Amino acid sequence: MPRYAVAAKQPAVRLPDPLAVPGPYGETWCAVWKSSLPGDVPVYLLEHEQLFGRDGIYNDKSGEFGDNLARYAFLSRGALALTRYLDWVPDVIHVHDWPTALIPALLDTVEAGSPLSRTATVLSIHNMGYQGLFSMEDAWSTGIPPEDFGSLEWRRTMNLLKAGLAHATAVSTVSPTYALEIQGASGGAGLDPVLAMRRDHVVGILNGIDDVEWNPSKDPHIAAPFDAEDLTGKAVCKADLQREMGLSVRPDVPLLGIVSRLVNQKGIDVLADALPRILALGVQVVVLGSGESWAERSFRALSAASPQFRAYVGYNEGLAHRIEAGCDLFLMPSRYEPCGLNQLYSQRYGTLPVVRGVGGLEDTVEHNTTGFKFSQLDADSLYGCVAWAVHVYRDDAPRFRRMQWSAMRKPMGWTHAARPYEALYRFAISRRRAGGSPR
Repeated sequence: MPRYAVAAKQPAVRLPDPLAVPGPYGETWCAVWKSSLPGDVPVYLLEHEQLFGRDGIYNDKSGEFGDNLARYAFLSRGALALTRYLDWVPDVIHVHDWPTALIPALLDTVEAGSPLSRTATVLSIHNMGYQGLFSMEDAWSTGIPPEDFGSLEWRRTMNLLKAGLAHATAVSTVSPTYALEIQGASGGAGLDPVLAMRRDHVVGILNGIDDVEWNPSKDPHIAAPFDAEDLTGKAVCKADLQREMGLSVRPDVPLLGIVSRLVNQKGIDVLADALPRILALGVQVVVLGSGESWAERSFRALSAASPQFRAYVGYNEGLAHRIEAGCDLFLMPSRYEPCGLNQLYSQRYGTLPVVRGVGGLEDTVEHNTTGFKFSQLDADSLYGCVAWAVHVYRDDAPRFRRMQWSAMRKPMGWTHAARPYEALYRFAISRRRAGGSPR
């Protein structure tokens, strides 16, 4: 991965020799740093101050960086150069989204005939809404030979995700339902014809969560520990959150939470339309997030005007944990949701999610068992589902408690995903070595 400015703060050892990365103007040299994940999994970081030593990953407050194509073409070529530097031919290179989607194309073109030509590739799509779109006039900077520029082009634009889809040995995404949705016009964000052609090699594997970090019985961010068998601490967390957010401390009032990017994908506009009626149910609502300026302004204004509503605009890791722990219900009215994590955190903390049944939300929340689901994306449907959840909370406490118990006892860590990923890797390896090609 790049040695971003934020990554440079982590412990790492600089390797003695620099790395030569081929590029459109010849070789570019960078330093290589080595770190590790728990379990001694090595992580190599490519240091290039001009490309990666800045605030922000893909953008800053002024918008997306204008040199993102150069930055991630360098990362893709650098990853392949690093394998030679380490004298290592991997069985599989697993790439994620558009920033590294050039790698499958480079293996099929520049690396054809090299030892790396037998390396399989798996491309994971985390969000079809981000595809890496650039002008075809800059195709030369990718390192792809001109005779293969066709794999980069989609509707007269360079589309890096499309190139990855065209060349990857196999394609995965982060939930089974999203894997189906992206093959249709409503979920494919314009690339559904390409995905439909690859349908036999597209698989959805649900994300997991870090069930050590997100564990209400040991969470250092919250006021009191609790678990599925004893929710006494959850009541303490609710009162603590109400005080922190400047709300009346009322154990009998349903407390609804939202931790989200305040953007169109998350259905924030629908939430804003439904909020007056939701608040009229006599509930309290807390919001943590940032995003579109209209949403930030609207939620700040409502926070100042309403005794039932509070918004924290920005990022606050500790508050995110306290919202998950202290709320009774959690709202996710998403337009689309490849997997989603907050509905998993919420269930782990006995905070029943109210979600739209799309993507990973459809796959991970069981209506009236571990949460509440609605299907149509409009204010009426969202309000109706929230009203039902509030009714269950107020008028059928034993049922609400059974739902919390069921949600909190669900396995949500990464163990369930390990075997499907191993099977996907083995499939990709056998297909690549047998000469199978998506082209």
